[in-house]
Amino acid sequence: MVTQKSKSETRETLFVQLYKTAFPKVASLIRQRGGTLEEAKDIFQDALLIYYEKKSPGGFSPNTSDGQYLNGIARHLWYKKFNENKNKAPLNQDVLFKTLEEEPAISDNLMKFVESSGKKCLDLLTSFYYDHINMKELALRFGFSGERSATAQKFKCLEKVRTAIREKSIHKADFYE
Repeated sequence: MVTQKSKSETRETLFVQLYKTAFPKVASLIRQRGGTLEEAKDIFQDALLIYYEKKSPGGFSPNTSDGQYLNGIARHLWYKKFNENKNKAPLNQDVLFKTLEEEPAISDNLMKFVESSGKKCLDLLTSFYYDHINMKELALRFGFSGERSATAQKFKCLEKVRTAIREKSIHKADFYE
């Protein structure tokens, strides 16, 4: 009969082994992605808990080594945390207003070139860039045979605008007021 003490000793031995083998790789990954040692420790702890819960009796057995599997869990957790934090960056109102004041507005010159490419191009580019409609929906809306055709047509429209700008030999600075 396995005693409770021997189970906890086995678990502790497993955790120590995983810390020695897997934590340096996780810490290196998170450091390369802009994280700190404290964040690496937190992520590794969470990954270790997830790993242990999955590995519990009746669980599964990973196809890779325990260290590699733990590294994969940690990587997934870091990307998830990184993407959540990226969207939650605090706004400093002074910086926001300075940025808005310092950025020059794009003048009507660019819009004239886009309009000169034709109504269909104007509608296509506006739908894609301003309305954020995906290629599949654009293909349906504009009657293209598929997403690739819509992508090709969008590229042709952009090339029309670029060519018109080159012909007039206008520079980027000319579009800002």
